[in-house]
Amino acid sequence: MKPGSDIKKPKEVENIFLVVLAFLSIYIIWGSTYFFNKIALNEVAPLMLASIRFTISAALILLSTSVVSFAKVVGDKIVLGAAISLTGKYSSNGVHTQNGYNMAVDRINSMGGVKVGGKTYKFDIIYYDDESNPKRAAQLAERLISQDGVEFMLGPYSSGLTKAIAPVTEKYGVPMVEANGASRSLFTKGYKYLFAVLAPANLYLDVAIDLAVEKNNGKPVTVAMAFEQDAFSQDVRLGVLEAIKRTGSKQVIDDKLPKELNDMAATLVKVKQMKPDVLVVSGHTKGALTAIRQISEMKVDVPMLAMTHCDAAKLSKQHGKNSQYALCASQWHKTLTYKDNFFKDGMTYDADFTKEFGYAPPYQAAESSAALLVFKDAFERANSFDQKKVRDALAATNMQTFYGNIKFASGGQNVDKPMVLFQVMCDDGGKCENKVVAPTKWASAKLIHPIPSWSQR
Repeated sequence: MKPGSDIKKPKEVENIFLVVLAFLSIYIIWGSTYFFNKIALNEVAPLMLASIRFTISAALILLSTSVVSFAKVVGDKIVLGAAISLTGKYSSNGVHTQNGYNMAVDRINSMGGVKVGGKTYKFDIIYYDDESNPKRAAQLAERLISQDGVEFMLGPYSSGLTKAIAPVTEKYGVPMVEANGASRSLFTKGYKYLFAVLAPANLYLDVAIDLAVEKNNGKPVTVAMAFEQDAFSQDVRLGVLEAIKRTGSKQVIDDKLPKELNDMAATLVKVKQMKPDVLVVSGHTKGALTAIRQISEMKVDVPMLAMTHCDAAKLSKQHGKNSQYALCASQWHKTLTYKDNFFKDGMTYDADFTKEFGYAPPYQAAESSAALLVFKDAFERANSFDQKKVRDALAATNMQTFYGNIKFASGGQNVDKPMVLFQVMCDDGGKCENKVVAPTKWASAKLIHPIPSWSQR
């Protein structure tokens, strides 16, 4: 499916058995009235007859309900539900999420699908646009489960929207594998049906502080922080604060930025005055683009700039050499050496995704594809579509994908995959690339530190 394609509409479930049951129920309850009344007058006590009729009717209704509950595993289709942001402030990342899901669905289906109970099934997804609105996301989750009969969910984009949906899926006992909600608080509420393939948000940028201390000969550093006021960014902030405390460093700026970030000039004025060793910025796509634009316009010099959402914002493509030297947190990078049987490795996934959608995949797309691999694995190990059995299989997940290792803790978070940091590096011709600089195990380039001043570029 190409970027910008229409949202899939719910498919009508055609089930002849349900039609037969409906007509049978009508026949027994209403069509036999005369017959049963005649018997009642001569043979059976009225109350006994009523009990028989209503018992049979109830049994048929329960049987119908049971069939409906499996309406989204019909024929050869496993239909998953997803409310994602195709409009609103998260729309760019919502499209990345949808493209990642679709990429995996197509790949899994073309390579034999999902094998359960000796039969082969294919994935399909019902999408709704949550409009980047938590209340709307919760409503759509209710609709997917209660009206569309979905028994298994894929997550939305962002921690805030995942927080809105998780109580709904938990209430109905619907397993949800999500790829784009990293807030630590998601995994401390005791949810049993929520599973996340990505590392929690508090791990995004704490390593940047460790790197800065290392480059400062092990001595503490001064840190300026600017974070959007959303669940994800606030958890990133907590991780940075923990790293500051752990290294004996000092926080000199701690600015709270609006969710719709389009101006951080006031923060940058303070950075120019106080000259911290590290500037840490966390927001989403718009925040990353705003930060680089204004840092370059205001010629803000800082030895280290660490950010989130650089790749989702296509930072180097949008801002070219102005984005050079930015240090960016990422859940995944194409050069990492993880492998699986479906996408082979990161380089292959990158090439295939780019061919399909016309742009290089950010980690939001890669982790979304990984979520489908997790579901396939769980269905096959459970050898069942029973929600409790699938939930238990998800909880026992221990696998490697092209995206990374996936193993869930009791709270549902992935505890077997570290974050990486890449740095934007540009050649003399202005061509820019994202190169992994930490952890050292996967580094493809050496960290450039300190960042050259604007007058030296």
